Amino acid sequence: MIATELNADEKLRLKALPDFSLVLGGPLYQIWRGTHLAGDALDLVRRRITTLTLLAWAPLLVLSIAGGRAWGSAVPVPFLYDVDLHVRFLVGLPLLIVAELVVHQRMRPVVGQFLVRGLVPASAREQFDAAIDAAMRLRNSVAAEVLLMVFVYVVGVGVVWRTQGALVVASWYGSSVDGRWQPSLAGWWLGAVSLPLFQFLLMRWYFRLFIWARFLWHVSRIELIFEPTHPDRCGGLGFLNGVSHAMAPFLVAQGAVLAGVMANRIFYAGAKLPEFKVELIALAAVMVFAILGPQLVFGPQLAAAKRLGNRQFGMMAQDYAREFNRKWLRGGAPADEPLVGSADIQSLADLGNSFEVVKGMRFVPFTLQTVFELAVITLVPVIPLLLTMISLEQLLEKLLVVIF
Repeated sequence: MIATELNADEKLRLKALPDFSLVLGGPLYQIWRGTHLAGDALDLVRRRITTLTLLAWAPLLVLSIAGGRAWGSAVPVPFLYDVDLHVRFLVGLPLLIVAELVVHQRMRPVVGQFLVRGLVPASAREQFDAAIDAAMRLRNSVAAEVLLMVFVYVVGVGVVWRTQGALVVASWYGSSVDGRWQPSLAGWWLGAVSLPLFQFLLMRWYFRLFIWARFLWHVSRIELIFEPTHPDRCGGLGFLNGVSHAMAPFLVAQGAVLAGVMANRIFYAGAKLPEFKVELIALAAVMVFAILGPQLVFGPQLAAAKRLGNRQFGMMAQDYAREFNRKWLRGGAPADEPLVGSADIQSLADLGNSFEVVKGMRFVPFTLQTVFELAVITLVPVIPLLLTMISLEQLLEKLLVVIF
């Protein structure tokens, strides 16, 4: 099918379309507005970063100093030497907040592109609007965020962190006494406030990715109008790549969490960087799938559009080539029409280029380059840990060899 220009009524409905934002809603957003930590458009980002970072990190410093565990040799891992802690709260937490503003600004026009580009037929507009409404209701759900908080305290802190994240050696946040773990005052704040706050913000992002995936799945149930000759080679869906790259701060934050855990294991538990290759591969794979996986729902329709385009352009190319041969190779051209300068040859070349675009149409709205870029972004925070295996001078020498 060929997309037609939107009529006046459709343009009015497009103008009335509510802004689609994964982050501009929900109980926490309303709390931020009520406490003047955010405006209507998620501005005041520096204020949120400062407030939440101080809430999560500063009390740990004060309580550690009061308990004599901020530095020195009172415990094997004093507060100031806990790499995981500082990376999590001074790098990861601010990035999760920055990601909200970036994604909000990049995603706002994305939903409109489905209409501006004529991908959604007029007959399916109500179905498209229903998908938006469903996504916004889920984004604003109070129950969903309450369940996330319960999950964070019960599973995130109570199980995952205590069994996988916490160090087995005595540290600023606690130590084992007679075989029983005894948290310090700083440890109580860590488990009751700091970790739940960070994990809630992180899990809230995964919930938003679920909302996005659910929205795209609903849109994929509509018989969309794809153009096989679109230069983006995915029928006109190339604009979705903007959303993928907008997730970069979130990906770096998640990579920083793993890098911090690895750093503590390397510095205080005798681990080596190569021991974490499975975790690194798994994290990159999970993150790439979390961002790009939802776009796979358009695969069947894109495949069908490519098959249809191949048939239609194949037939048109066959007809044009037959007429071209009859005219110029079999003596059918008028005697006063020269071959040199004829538009027929250029038209034949243009038709061939269009046919190559259709043949190269992808079944997914992204490329292998996008997959590679997202994987690299996720693992960037791990790069400094290479210095645990090789000196900075040796690392720079190897990089210079690669570059030059």
